[in-house]
Amino acid sequence: MDRKKALKQQYREIPIEAGIYTITNKKNGKIFVASTRNFKTINGVKFSLENGGYANKKLVEEWKEYGKDAFSFEIVEVLKPKEDPYYNEKEELAKLEDKWLEKLLPFGDRGYNNEKK
Repeated sequence: MDRKKALKQQYREIPIEAGIYTITNKKNGKIFVASTRNFKTINGVKFSLENGGYANKKLVEEWKEYGKDAFSFEIVEVLKPKEDPYYNEKEELAKLEDKWLEKLLPFGDRGYNNEKK
């Protein structure tokens, strides 16, 4: 039981960081680019994919087809918070996500994202 308590404490001590991550299908090279306000939520994303409850249905479909071992998760950029009273984390995260979408172009045959209109 002490190990469980130690793990919980360790988890709580991990700093909350926002940023951009990718999910890559190692079998076909397709990429999904996503942002999060807390990288700890990636475990929830994995759980949702396992259970078919993730919002991106094409990604869920291929997760089921290829299995979880065919996918890798990578943090590509951590959002650096600013000491500015007008700093808006959500807006900055959206800009950062747009930057990575432009850079990686994970649309159509290359990925799971939908192009923004």
